[in-house]
Amino acid sequence: MESASVAIATPSATRLRERTRTALYSARFAIAVYLATRALLMLVALVNGALRHHAFTHELAQWDGLWYRAVANHGYPDHVVHAQSTLGFFPLYPMVIWLVGRVFVTPIAHYEILSTTIAGVIVSSLGGLVATVLVGRLAQSWWGERAARRAVLLFCLFPGSVVFSMVYAEGLMIPLAAGCILALQQRRWVLAGALAGIGTACEPQAIVLVVVCAVSAALELRRHRAALRPLLAPVLSLVGAGSFFVFLWLRTGSPLASLIAQRDGWHEKTDVFALAHLTEQLADQMSLGHFNHPTINLNLVVGLAGALILIATLALIARNRHEMSAEAIVYTLGIAWLGMSSEYVPPMPRLIITAFPAVIVVARYVRGRPFIALLWVNGVMLAGLSALTFVGTTLRP
Repeated sequence: MESASVAIATPSATRLRERTRTALYSARFAIAVYLATRALLMLVALVNGALRHHAFTHELAQWDGLWYRAVANHGYPDHVVHAQSTLGFFPLYPMVIWLVGRVFVTPIAHYEILSTTIAGVIVSSLGGLVATVLVGRLAQSWWGERAARRAVLLFCLFPGSVVFSMVYAEGLMIPLAAGCILALQQRRWVLAGALAGIGTACEPQAIVLVVVCAVSAALELRRHRAALRPLLAPVLSLVGAGSFFVFLWLRTGSPLASLIAQRDGWHEKTDVFALAHLTEQLADQMSLGHFNHPTINLNLVVGLAGALILIATLALIARNRHEMSAEAIVYTLGIAWLGMSSEYVPPMPRLIITAFPAVIVVARYVRGRPFIALLWVNGVMLAGLSALTFVGTTLRP
């Protein structure tokens, strides 16, 4: 009996090893490019920290990273807070880095803040690696192998990819979104819904995945009216955000405690004229009457430039709509709308890479020497903007 089980297990284990080896072989280009760009960012952080006398781990936990670390170490208050607080951040990423920190990092780094920071970077880095591989697979399914390689290069060198080397939730949300879109394309409804459901517990922007799952299910039901299985995707996609809202209701008395903190603490709101307001602020800072002002807010400059880039890439997506999947297009439009209508978080590089099809669609049309030049521009921008993001309060990612 024992020998029979061994005989059964051995071919199964062999097949698993073969599948793993095949998957790693097919993803080797994406893995190599990703690791090379992470090495570049680590070098930037080390040099930047030495020149500006800033701790290396502090650089990687800048901006929202401080808040995610606070959620992981201290949790949420037990009442609604009308100011900046940990309530403004969704729970899944802090939960994961808390777990990784306690299990793997704390035995080595005994300080709570240090272990949480290291855990956050590990989770984001691994998530970025998975995202790179999945983005390559999506691009290959739309445009073929060569364009997929160009897409991977653009994705990894785009300035927004800095979030994969920082304590930021995009390291979880983006691979989950890419996996959800890929699963929907393959009509794997339960997997797609599960990935979307997990994603909606990462960030508010991930609620777009609910719409993506609903649209995909509707298109499938239109083709096969008797099929009910596609409905599992949109239903499951609500689990993550729904669970968080229920938790907030029980803990603080309001299911909207997170949105209240974002509105009152960070003045976040949706406004169709958000980009017009951003342009007015930038024009005011650049006026003759403000030439003695110490600096222009670079977040406004980068946000406006990001909006223009996003508009241009959305035009490319419209041109390419017959090759890309409906799920990818709906997802990109949803994320783009959230960025362009946000009063506090304009289309910064972090937002644009979240709408990753808008980044990689350029790979479908640009090749040869112009593409090489584009890579150099992206690489220089990645290093330069990241240096500003890692230290001080000059530029958000």
